[in-house]
Amino acid sequence: MHNYRMECKIQSMEPMNLLFIFSDQHSKRVTGCYGNSYVKTPNLDRLAENGVRFNNAYCNSPLCVPSRASMVTGNYASRNGYWDNAHAFAGECASWGSILHEQGFPVTTIGKLHFKNNSPDTGFVDQRIPLNIKDGIGDVYGAIRDKNITRYQFRDAIYQAGAGNSDYITYDCNIAQRAADYLKNEAVKHKKPFVLFVGFVAPHFPLIAPQEFFDMYKDDASIREPIQFEKSLWPHHPVIDDYRRYCGTENIDRETAFKAIKAYYALCSFMDAQMGIVLNALKESGLSKNTRIIYSSDHGDTMGDHGLYFKSTMYDGSVGIPMIISGPDLPKGKTVDTNVSLVDIFPSVLECVGAQISEDNRKLPGKSLWRFAQGEEDQQREVFSEYYSQGIYTAMFMLKKGNYKYVHYVGERPQLFNLEEDPDEINDLAENQAYADICKELELRLYEIADVEELEVQSKKAQKKLLDAHGGEKEFLKNFKPALFSPIPKL
Repeated sequence: MHNYRMECKIQSMEPMNLLFIFSDQHSKRVTGCYGNSYVKTPNLDRLAENGVRFNNAYCNSPLCVPSRASMVTGNYASRNGYWDNAHAFAGECASWGSILHEQGFPVTTIGKLHFKNNSPDTGFVDQRIPLNIKDGIGDVYGAIRDKNITRYQFRDAIYQAGAGNSDYITYDCNIAQRAADYLKNEAVKHKKPFVLFVGFVAPHFPLIAPQEFFDMYKDDASIREPIQFEKSLWPHHPVIDDYRRYCGTENIDRETAFKAIKAYYALCSFMDAQMGIVLNALKESGLSKNTRIIYSSDHGDTMGDHGLYFKSTMYDGSVGIPMIISGPDLPKGKTVDTNVSLVDIFPSVLECVGAQISEDNRKLPGKSLWRFAQGEEDQQREVFSEYYSQGIYTAMFMLKKGNYKYVHYVGERPQLFNLEEDPDEINDLAENQAYADICKELELRLYEIADVEELEVQSKKAQKKLLDAHGGEKEFLKNFKPALFSPIPKL
């Protein structure tokens, strides 16, 4: 077990329980409270009405495993070697779970974690039906970053979209019921503030949604037209163009694309319904009066925006996430424009329950979401995101400061967007001389956070070592069995 030096107790908030609901691959653009009038997410909308919605929330890596590592450790994934979906969190450094466990706070997880394995060394000792990386190995294929590879399983996932059932649907229903049972039967018995982490898989592909939810979205005309959907409008950048080729999605027709989008909408509504079961159980248990709630996701989904699908880019559809918090002592119906990210979860969890935190952990990049909810503002706050995995032959980084988003590609030209004036990220300002100073300022600040060239070297070195352990890249590809997602645990 880790040994931490605890120094001071956060006193600014009354300690309360925390219900933390975390989905997978949920774009904030497919949520009613974020302005999508067609999608049906009544429980999320109600949560936002009774709490605080963050308009500018981001993941720290647009990929499941490194994003979740940042969320639990409060640090950027590269600082601890979480490069891709095969380099998974295994308790090598402190998590908010391990800190709370040492201090005697009850922490229970139900559902998807996507850690290395079920070992208590992560600090998350009470894992119930956990989904972690497959066989403790994960997606080794994602460590291959050659330009000449196309992973047609991504394209096939678009064509397979529709109504039906899947293991993930069954799993999410089970998660919701177990979380509800925990709140009504176990949580009420805790003497110290507890944390319940509920990890849903939806709306992550496969894009198969229960019929009743798929039938909610029959009208193509009401679906939000993807940004720069037509091929003639696609933005071109060497790295982005190669990602489209890698996914094999360059020639998705309109009918197929819209069917996939409708399935994604349906999965968001399905996830919302499961979330409703958990929230109703919280109310029925009588715990609402002393429990705060966080809802977020590990990354988004571009859903055809800019001719792109899934995650793995720094466009807002991919790297932007919903972030909603609520509690009996928080404002109702408030929105916050300050930039926040998943590393902010770490101090937020500790502050919520009244845990002690070391001075070293106070130096981590995150800041408590509760502070921003209660009125603290920082319009120039920075958020940082990074990516080193599947479909991207060179590392990419995002620094968002205020309204400007700077995207850096090692060895390739950058991108720059003013999201206040251009929320759809259509106008790349990086080659406009009028914005040269802003580009330079953000580039210099990025280098203060991360040595991007060195991280590119480190990531590829770690990925080569991983592939060598599987006989080398050529041998691995020869024996590779396609899989796009981790299997559910035995229920």
